Amino acid sequence: MEQQNLSPREDDAAVAQDPQKGVVKSCYEWMEAIIPALILIMVFFTFVIRSITVSGPSMEPTLMDQYKVWVSCVGYTPQAGDIVVVDGSGTQLDEVIVKRIIATEGQTVDIDFDNGYVYVDGQQLDESAYIENGITRDQYDVEFPQTVPEGHVFVLGDNRTVSKDSRDSEVGMIDQRCIIGKVQMIYQPFSEFGWVS
Repeated sequence: MEQQNLSPREDDAAVAQDPQKGVVKSCYEWMEAIIPALILIMVFFTFVIRSITVSGPSMEPTLMDQYKVWVSCVGYTPQAGDIVVVDGSGTQLDEVIVKRIIATEGQTVDIDFDNGYVYVDGQQLDESAYIENGITRDQYDVEFPQTVPEGHVFVLGDNRTVSKDSRDSEVGMIDQRCIIGKVQMIYQPFSEFGWVS
């Protein structure tokens, strides 16, 4: 059977005579609009912005356990002070972790565990904005001072007493290629909705 090419008017007239064709045509038109939109949404939420659930108390009080955050994944250059999501498969933890960058490549980190202060390139950090008592006392198995190698960052959790971070050889210095992105915003719980600094 030969298929006929109908003009738009003839096509509309045929649809009016057969309502079933109208339903099929309408569904097809909807699919033409929805499928590209869904593909764009999937690409956006895979490569541009990702949703991550914070697991554990290591970033408290900044990010509480089970907070849901948006992470920007494109064009990110690591900077000290940023909160990042790290693909922990490059560490012995083998899980996604959320930490704050303290130092970037070439910088030297020293921690005075007796007094609880963190130094980067000889300058004491003012961490009072994100650490309740502003003190880092818990020492793991990494010796200090440490110079951050090229292509790596040094990270700490804001809740230093429970955080497993660059002070521990199981985590160590983080390869920048393992950084998924920078935490930008809390979106759940809604009562905490807002930008992360």
